[in-house]
Amino acid sequence: MDYARYQRKKTIRKIWVVAGLGFAAYWAAVSCKVDFSALRRGLPKGIEFLGFMFPPDLAALAELVNPALETVLLAFLATVFGAILSFFFALAAASNVSPPWLRNASRFLLATERSLPEIILLLLLISALGLGPFPGVIAMSIGCIGMLGRLFGDAIEEINPATLESIQSVGANRWQVIRYGVVPQVLPSLIINTIFRFEVNIRLSVLLGAVGAGGIGYELFYAFRLLEYQRATSAILVILALVFLSEKLSGLLRKKVAPEIKLR
Repeated sequence: MDYARYQRKKTIRKIWVVAGLGFAAYWAAVSCKVDFSALRRGLPKGIEFLGFMFPPDLAALAELVNPALETVLLAFLATVFGAILSFFFALAAASNVSPPWLRNASRFLLATERSLPEIILLLLLISALGLGPFPGVIAMSIGCIGMLGRLFGDAIEEINPATLESIQSVGANRWQVIRYGVVPQVLPSLIINTIFRFEVNIRLSVLLGAVGAGGIGYELFYAFRLLEYQRATSAILVILALVFLSEKLSGLLRKKVAPEIKLR
């Protein structure tokens, strides 16, 4: 096969790939009833609606401080509880620490949890516990287990086997191996990923708050429900400030803890 023929076949293959992706995108747009004309007609209405939201109700900012603090505390508690539980699931999911049957069972539970959105968990918990921050804390804590348990487990599996074998060779039991061989090596990674999860939980607590977990998310939902659009704008500004500050704080903490380690 000469080079020109090879290039021609390669070009035809690319054309087929692009055509296939284009057909898939068109089929998805038709299935989802994408209507760009409706978007064009709706833009003026959206701009008009934004006019109702300005100027923001600055007098409401003082009333939104406590809900914002509740959102931060909700995310903090969920991160702490979730990180602690995630570490034990990670130990069970690591092949160099746990037997195969326990690892497979733990990995299955972690995968199952990741496939279940936190908002579904919250709705189930609200039906059992009622509205309020407590179901939100539990829902986000369980959500932490699916994410952090997987990351922690992968970090444990990447430990140098020689380190664990040397500790076992002097007669250490399983828990001593974990205490002196596993924890010191994975601790920086655990802290960094936990800090990142706290940043995620700040955003998530706003969404769950609108569903019924309380906090600033509920205030935003309630303002829209009462058609108090300027108050809703103030709540949005508070949410943006929370997200921005959480990103800055998590970035500073990650640099302080382990500047050379990146998120997994």
